[in-house]
Amino acid sequence: MANTEQTLRAGVIGWPVAHSLSPRLHGFWLDHYGIDGSYEPLAVAPDDFADALRGLAEAGFAGANVTVPHKEAAFLGVDRLSPGAERIGAVNTIVVEADGTLTGSNTDGFGFIENLEAGDPDWRAAAGPAAVLGAGGAARAVVAALLDAGVPEIRLVNRTLARAEALAADLGGPLAAYPWTAADAALEDATLLVNTTTLGMTGQAPLEIGLSALAPGATVNDIVYVPLQTDLLVRAQAQGCRTVDGIGMLLHQARPGFEAWFGVAPEVTPALRRHVLAGLGG
Repeated sequence: MANTEQTLRAGVIGWPVAHSLSPRLHGFWLDHYGIDGSYEPLAVAPDDFADALRGLAEAGFAGANVTVPHKEAAFLGVDRLSPGAERIGAVNTIVVEADGTLTGSNTDGFGFIENLEAGDPDWRAAAGPAAVLGAGGAARAVVAALLDAGVPEIRLVNRTLARAEALAADLGGPLAAYPWTAADAALEDATLLVNTTTLGMTGQAPLEIGLSALAPGATVNDIVYVPLQTDLLVRAQAQGCRTVDGIGMLLHQARPGFEAWFGVAPEVTPALRRHVLAGLGG
């Protein structure tokens, strides 16, 4: 950990990184809790990532978040991994230990579940099947979290079926893979639907999927938060589903890192949410 007699430093490593909301998020907490600390955007090209990682301790950093495209490189570059990071195969949070070594963890699954439970307090993991759209890194974290929560059946829907099958085989458990053309079958009587793709995000292709097969009153969560109310969520609300937007996943996944670096367990509050959304112009 950084010397407590100095300003505590943390940051987010990405390429590019100027768009990241993490400095705004952590800056709010630093101000709110009166902590003498900084949280800095660190633009690091892929070729320079290994050196930047090893330079964190020397530069006085308590740790850092890692974002696109470095999560897999961080997984390979740290000295030790949390069980969650090892399972997911990616690192988004790094702690510099007292001896200068690096511990990597992945808090995306934690952030997802915390946001889901906060956004829909009536959601119960055991209520029925979950359908997850996508089979990338975000899907991997979401599926692992749902498995740990006790969801009895998880259906992975992806345009490339082989990728969904590989994810299911790797994580194990009650997982089944479906091609995009069989989405209706995957959504049949599902009590939870999670979109982990970028479809529906501002500037991306729309998410064209029917929702009529969902169980009545199902919960629909879109991890996309630009726009905050995606077309998926609007259509789900019109159908009587409970909906959970994506910004909370970002807010909650930040909590473990902030506590590790700055020694305070932060809270996700309406004021924090408003502050971070203002960074999107929302």
